[in-house]
Amino acid sequence: MRLRLALVAMLPLITLAACGTSTTTQETGPTRTVKHAMGETQVPMTPKRVIVLDTDKLDSLVSLGVTPVGAAQAEGNQTWPEYLGPALANVKQVGTLGEPNLEAITALKPDLILGSKFRQAAFYDKLSKIAPTVFTERVGITWKENFLLDAEALGKKEQAQQLLTAYETRAKEEGAKFSSLKVSIVRFRPTEIRIYGPDSFSGIVLGDAGIPRPEVQLLAGAEDRRFAKLSQENLADADGDVVFYSAFGEEAAKSQAEVTAGPLWQNLDAVKAGHAYNVDDEIWMTGIGVTAANKILDDLDKHLTPLV
Repeated sequence: MRLRLALVAMLPLITLAACGTSTTTQETGPTRTVKHAMGETQVPMTPKRVIVLDTDKLDSLVSLGVTPVGAAQAEGNQTWPEYLGPALANVKQVGTLGEPNLEAITALKPDLILGSKFRQAAFYDKLSKIAPTVFTERVGITWKENFLLDAEALGKKEQAQQLLTAYETRAKEEGAKFSSLKVSIVRFRPTEIRIYGPDSFSGIVLGDAGIPRPEVQLLAGAEDRRFAKLSQENLADADGDVVFYSAFGEEAAKSQAEVTAGPLWQNLDAVKAGHAYNVDDEIWMTGIGVTAANKILDDLDKHLTPLV
């Protein structure tokens, strides 16, 4: 009799526990395992509320037809990249790349967070408690691998591979027309000027297209082949048959205007020939994705076709 009473008394608890389990399962739904820079994470089969914490992932999501609910910005007062069009108009800002706003992220109730170990490793544990979190390892040089990993987390890896293959095919076709031209890439930042090498995002795109670079910009033997700093004295290293240049932010744009108006810049062969072109920094430098890569190919076609 006592045993029967005890079992009856436990029934409500068992029922409640069972209800709690089913509710959790219903909310999370089926998941997939994604291996990434911080380990393994169970992610929803089809995430619907995605937050991204690096600029390359904005390009990734828009390229795959996904609109994030929130995103971090390089700086707190920036706007979303114009080249991605109106898709990001309603995206909420959730801090900066180096300081994601955990409260703002939590408030958006994400079911997936995409970031990078390079920038946000210190926040990974806290982010993982908010939602399933997947991190790529590095930024820039691994942009294709990052795109495929982000796409895997979104359940869209096959679509991403198709986009990459189409881009690479186009790059070879475009580049074959311009193999006689050495192309230089220059970027103005607020406190320095840089030439960009073969391991930078735009340098990789030119490499995919098979377009030659000035010898000095191959950065042979350098530990970091993404970029090298330029001084006014060695500005000649920025020269090539064609120069594409951009500026990061308003202060850099002022510096660019001063330098490009000066005699050292004006003495570059490409400048004297009228073959120096000011391009969109968001596309050439911070886009770091398949949509930006295709827009670089657009610029190459536009500016180089008349020269061959």
